[in-house]
Amino acid sequence: MSVYLDAGILVSTLSLDALTPKTEAALRKLSGVVVVSDFGGAEFSSAIGKRVRTGQISVREARSALNAYDEWVSSRADLVVSTPADVAACDAYLRRLDLPLRTPDGLHIAIASRVGASILSFDKQLLASAKKLGVPVERA
Repeated sequence: MSVYLDAGILVSTLSLDALTPKTEAALRKLSGVVVVSDFGGAEFSSAIGKRVRTGQISVREARSALNAYDEWVSSRADLVVSTPADVAACDAYLRRLDLPLRTPDGLHIAIASRVGASILSFDKQLLASAKKLGVPVERA
């Protein structure tokens, strides 16, 4: 089965943080195809930009992380493009009003559902919502 990585996993995979060792261990256990989305890539870029703005990393380190992301995705993952149908599915999830979802998490779930992938995430609310929506989850 394919495994969709949310942005938190991507950040911990391609830049050092407190969750990097846990992420690396989780990725070693995966047996399926790794899937990332263009939306997840945009969230990755946003997280790296925030680290620059807050002085956690230099612009040079950020460019290196962004380049590493591009290389990693091209060699180790299947990149899927988000669609208007993903946004519509996300909106439907949010309108249920019984799920503790934010829009980005709903969009990740919608994309994973569309491509038939389980989701790997650290976000407990995202994972709980995915389960309720019938999308398989992987715990990091």
